[in-house]
Amino acid sequence: MLPPIIPVFPLPNVVLFPNVFLPLHIFEPRYREMVADALAGDRLIGIALLRPGWEGDYEGRPPVYPIGCAGLITHADRQDDGRFNIILRGLEKFRITGEEVDRSYRRAHIQPLLETYPDIEREAVRSERHRLEALLAPIIERGGAEQLLPTSMPDEDLVNALAQYLQLEPLEKQALLERNGLLERCRSLVELLEMKVMAAHQVWKTAS
Repeated sequence: MLPPIIPVFPLPNVVLFPNVFLPLHIFEPRYREMVADALAGDRLIGIALLRPGWEGDYEGRPPVYPIGCAGLITHADRQDDGRFNIILRGLEKFRITGEEVDRSYRRAHIQPLLETYPDIEREAVRSERHRLEALLAPIIERGGAEQLLPTSMPDEDLVNALAQYLQLEPLEKQALLERNGLLERCRSLVELLEMKVMAAHQVWKTAS
């Protein structure tokens, strides 16, 4: 269970998903302080995507999307100049309900959003996984994604890993994170990839 208040690292182009690893280089002083405090405590950091228009107030507290994902620092390497290289492992989704302003970095009041994976959905997810693998087969044949589709990976981990690691727009990833449960996320990912394949075919036909 997540604590009621966690530090939040707002980023313009990164979305974290449960049980997926995320390497980060921490260089801003306020976020170096955040990591140091987290390492001295429960090692939890929330990742939240910045809303469009953040550039004008980056040094302040520009708006973020309310749904994010908390991660556990599994590895931390502090550099001589105070910077950090860390690895987060996604744990659980959350909804931001408010913010504290008592630190140099952002801390949010959150409501945990536990995702369940009921047995009744497992067959449907397995079917959607086959569709994903078929859509990604051409990429695998070109040597670009075989590491993302190990057959031994559980369905839940594979869907979340694809949602995070595929070259999708940040807002597309945010929409996938916000889906209510694994089956909805998997179906949305399939639909998104199908649209991209259709668009690519249309561009190819137009060019030819």
